[in-house]
Amino acid sequence: MSLQNQFSKFHDKIKLGREDDSYREARTKDSSILDDLRDEFKNAGYPIIDTFIQGSFSTHTGIKHPVADFDIDRAVVIDADNAPNDPVEVKKLVLKVLEKRGFTNARIKKPCVTADYINLNLHIDIVIYRKRGQQYELAVGKLNSNVENREWSPAEPKKLIEHINDSSQYIGSADLKNRQVKRLVRYVKRWRDEKFGQNVGKKVFSIGLTLMLKDKFRPSISYDGKVNDLQSLRDTISAILNANYFQSVDYGKYKVNVQLPVQPYRNVFENSSIDTGTQLYNKLNTMLAKLDQALNEDSLRKQCEILQGLFGDDFEVPEKEQDSNAKKVAYSSAGVVGTSQGA
Repeated sequence: MSLQNQFSKFHDKIKLGREDDSYREARTKDSSILDDLRDEFKNAGYPIIDTFIQGSFSTHTGIKHPVADFDIDRAVVIDADNAPNDPVEVKKLVLKVLEKRGFTNARIKKPCVTADYINLNLHIDIVIYRKRGQQYELAVGKLNSNVENREWSPAEPKKLIEHINDSSQYIGSADLKNRQVKRLVRYVKRWRDEKFGQNVGKKVFSIGLTLMLKDKFRPSISYDGKVNDLQSLRDTISAILNANYFQSVDYGKYKVNVQLPVQPYRNVFENSSIDTGTQLYNKLNTMLAKLDQALNEDSLRKQCEILQGLFGDDFEVPEKEQDSNAKKVAYSSAGVVGTSQGA
């Protein structure tokens, strides 16, 4: 038994893919809702020309949330030549379909239409784009927004997915590094769910965490291909804290700034409060200290106890130290493959 084996078991417990059996019912609902959307849009004169999944399923970083519902992040695309000038008009079509389908709290938000299903643990976000040539524009506006706050805003949703999934920047062991960074994203998302209250946690956006981890990723893979997720996570969190994501706005208070690498190049956390930024900064520092503590432990059991304190009960603690081989198996940084090459 090794610490990496414990990480692997933890990852297997929390990971969620779109094709997983546990997601089957949500997948079926998504397909059925999409059929209704196609009909509604066609009848209104705005036929859907493309559709794709956004969010964690598109980047292979989905997790099972300990309490929250399953999520569907669905994008629908209409031709710009057929699109109405008012983007809220097409959002109303989505709202109509969702309300007919038995969703509660269906509402038009600024970037999407969102709702919760009554009889299923399912939350759905549907975004609408119009497309002219290769340019996407996002339907922005709420139901009661004035004209100035309704627009078709330039966006590059597929390029964002490509950026997160891209492994071309890794020199050597690209596949191992890409899989390692995806595991780190899942670990940190579960840490977020464990360590933040629900009201703040939902504002610690997954895309923001993903971009930070992707861009500051520090791999830890030995020359013979053995991965060390503890060392990689520790070094990546350290790199994040030493980057310029957190701006001090007062003594001990921080705003967080994570720029989208594609249009519209906005700060993912632009509407987040100082409290959210401060909590994220402080909790990341606490995580780093705990990861250092785990690295310095000789006992596998004690290492796992520390990590369970970070990630919750799904990170298993061995009942007892089995033998001398169950001691710390965290590989040193010596002999580890390169750096992230700006990942």
